[in-house]
Amino acid sequence: MTSNYYVMLFSSLIVLALPAAGAQISDTISNSFLQCLHKNSLRSNPISQAIYTPRNTSYINVLDIYARNLRFMTPQTAKPLAIIAAMHESHVRAVIMCSNQTNVLLRIRCGGHDYEALSYTANVPFVILDMFNLRSININLEDETAWVEGGVLLGELYYWIAEKSSTRAFPAGICPTVGVSGHFSGGGYGNLVRKYGLSVDNILDAKIMGLDGIVKDRKDMGEDLFWAIRGGGGASFGVVLAWKLKLVEVPETVTVLTVNRTLEQGAVDIVYEWQSVVTILPDDIFLRLELWPTDGFPKTMKATFIGMFLGRTESLLEIMNKQFPKLGLTQNDCTEMKWIESVLYWDAIPQGTKPEVLLDREWHKKTYLKSKSDFVKKSVSKQGLQHIFDKIIQVGDIIMQWNPYGGRMNIISESAVPLPHRAGYLFKIQYLSYWTQNENGNANQKIQIARQFYEFMAPYVTNSPREAFFNYRDLDIGQNPYCNASYAQAKAYGVRYFKGNFERLVKIKNAVDPTNFFRNEQSIPTTPSRRPIAT
Repeated sequence: MTSNYYVMLFSSLIVLALPAAGAQISDTISNSFLQCLHKNSLRSNPISQAIYTPRNTSYINVLDIYARNLRFMTPQTAKPLAIIAAMHESHVRAVIMCSNQTNVLLRIRCGGHDYEALSYTANVPFVILDMFNLRSININLEDETAWVEGGVLLGELYYWIAEKSSTRAFPAGICPTVGVSGHFSGGGYGNLVRKYGLSVDNILDAKIMGLDGIVKDRKDMGEDLFWAIRGGGGASFGVVLAWKLKLVEVPETVTVLTVNRTLEQGAVDIVYEWQSVVTILPDDIFLRLELWPTDGFPKTMKATFIGMFLGRTESLLEIMNKQFPKLGLTQNDCTEMKWIESVLYWDAIPQGTKPEVLLDREWHKKTYLKSKSDFVKKSVSKQGLQHIFDKIIQVGDIIMQWNPYGGRMNIISESAVPLPHRAGYLFKIQYLSYWTQNENGNANQKIQIARQFYEFMAPYVTNSPREAFFNYRDLDIGQNPYCNASYAQAKAYGVRYFKGNFERLVKIKNAVDPTNFFRNEQSIPTTPSRRPIAT
């Protein structure tokens, strides 16, 4: 085909992606970017079929399908100039090269679960490199490892591990539609954490592409960069193409449990005891606490204990009735199942559903939400718990998840990976505020409620700094709308996510991405830097 054909082809894809005032600039940038993609496309792996622009009938579907937070799926939300759903590493290389040459901000999306939509929104002209086509999984039971590409979702990973072995698993999150790359590069916390640590504690190797377009494994990238991407956010340093995982052992049968207790059923006393035992229970037990306001009159509050034991019910009852008697766990609260079935249980998928549902990338519900996080090192007093529970009842629009630490987390150094929250932590809190389409007119009010409740919790959580969990990204704790934060500005969020490890992340960023090409509103900064001017 002639070069004129390609010029016409890519020109036909161009469309305005910004408001009318910036239409001419947008058109020029789009044209330059798309023409650059064509020039750098390999004949053996043409990129044209991977490109979606607003003139493509599939554009909106491709944009929305992996946009999980409805807050960022409105007509007013800025849209990308193009989405490139890479099918080959050469496509990734072309996108990186052309984004750099045309000064277009690059967003990298894997599953779209990032709470602040940093993988698919921006305030300046941007393109999305979507990884969803790169999702091969290669499991080797002989050495108990798996290579997974960056576009794999957790549910797919769990399913294919279980297909190979009923006694192998991988420690990661409970939501099956979360993308592995965002989850791993942010740390990866899940219900095997007390037994095996974070996801990043079980990653052996990775393949990353930086601005030079070269694919590097652990040996080639060096230990500093390998350290940084396991919890410090891969999108600050490059595009992680694949991860090598160390599989872990689980029994043929696990036990899951759910226990609900209201204030009237002694929730204050039970939660108080939960704090003192949850980190010293056997490592095989993970017991999350969720706090909910209830409907009806009179209003009250419900504490839900959701847990998993790597063993049979009989052994679990013996342990719990000895170490946590106030919970009053009974056999009726427990269910024995395979580990892969427990994946469905934790995501509230109806019992009896076949595990194949984990291969459905589109089914998971979308919602409007705002999330925040905290860490707790000292038990909250009974008086403090009553105060918190009363506030939940009063507010009525907040849910808290208290996720325990202890176990293996106590024996891993806080500098082993960028995330420093290890020994001495009792639990982390995730605050969740949900609302419906009918309530979206009051979205600002819902968000403000979450922020006010977060401030109310200040006396009960860590301070100096008040710490936060990087996988629960929260732009309230510091951001720069043009992704150009200075070191001083970035420190506002950096020390809260990483504490003392932030300084090392900055040094590594300086070494591997000195021009700050890979950036977002809460990325690791360079200092001193030569940053591109926001357009």
